[in-house]
Amino acid sequence: MSGLAELGGLWSTIQIWLFPMLEDELGELDDRHREFIAVCEVCAPREHVAAYRWVGNGCPPKDRLALCKAFIAKAVWNFPTTRILIDAVRHGPTLRRLCGWETLGDIPSEATFSHAFAAFARDEAPQAIHQATLKARYAGKLVGHISRDATAIHAREKAAKQEPKPVAQPARAPVVPAPTRLQSQLECTCDENLADLPRACDWGAKKDSNGKKQTWRGYKLHMDVADGDVPVSWLLTSASLHDSQAAIPLAQMSAERVTSLYDLADAAYDAAPIRQMSARLGHVAIIDHNPRRGEKTEFAPAQALRYRQRSSAERVNSHLHDNHGGRHVRVRGAVKVAAHLSFGLLVIAVEQLLTMLC
Repeated sequence: MSGLAELGGLWSTIQIWLFPMLEDELGELDDRHREFIAVCEVCAPREHVAAYRWVGNGCPPKDRLALCKAFIAKAVWNFPTTRILIDAVRHGPTLRRLCGWETLGDIPSEATFSHAFAAFARDEAPQAIHQATLKARYAGKLVGHISRDATAIHAREKAAKQEPKPVAQPARAPVVPAPTRLQSQLECTCDENLADLPRACDWGAKKDSNGKKQTWRGYKLHMDVADGDVPVSWLLTSASLHDSQAAIPLAQMSAERVTSLYDLADAAYDAAPIRQMSARLGHVAIIDHNPRRGEKTEFAPAQALRYRQRSSAERVNSHLHDNHGGRHVRVRGAVKVAAHLSFGLLVIAVEQLLTMLC
């Protein structure tokens, strides 16, 4: 049985059995409660928090499963801060019990929430939950299109100081130019490519749809999105990094999780090494041509039709910003920012997987 077929059976069980049982015990559930329950059932965070269990040293830690569920709830309800999340848990008996705390006294302090989030971020727990969910649900399934895009992430922290560029010395003999990052990425593993990307907070700039230049301080989120607006893989880099520099690591990450046919990307990704990686993975690259002071090459009619699917990446970016924490980055440092966004993208992935079943 394929992963999505199993998901269909799970979703039927949730609707027919779990929701009525919980309503008998907790009272009426609204749409957000139902979404939260479905996300927790589909992604099964219990399987990823065993490493945080108490082993007999020091004070027993607070229940990490309940805390992990609480951070999923923060993404579902789009709470701007952890303090607002805690208030919602304290004043909402239904949410409190769904997270796993029976009484008000069981709810940890704000400091404990912060310590738990730091541990989840350090261990990349939300990323691991997402990866396991995707691999399970896409087992035996073929993905048509992977749409690639990047979006600005505003941060509340100081930008890292730029290293001064070395002054070029006049060469006495012909010098063989060093390979570019894109060329080097073709010969490296995914982990090596990810380790090479800058992640410090800095300043980024891009042009909007009207051609006006916009700048921001923070990071850039690079994302691969499958048909049905399901985020497959993503990574966080410095805001100043050009979109194309993350394309090859993203393609390698996505290839480990799903089997796809087409890579869709805008003109920022029009580079020979990126097309070579697509071919190496057995994909067809449909990338908008960048004229670079030359004549623009238009898509063939069939390619133009497929290229329209690329809007799925833009929809996921908007959905993250508007509804699941993309505009509420209060943590600092690339590791914690990536974890915060990953909880939101995990929720979006499960939402969209369930939408495809309806």
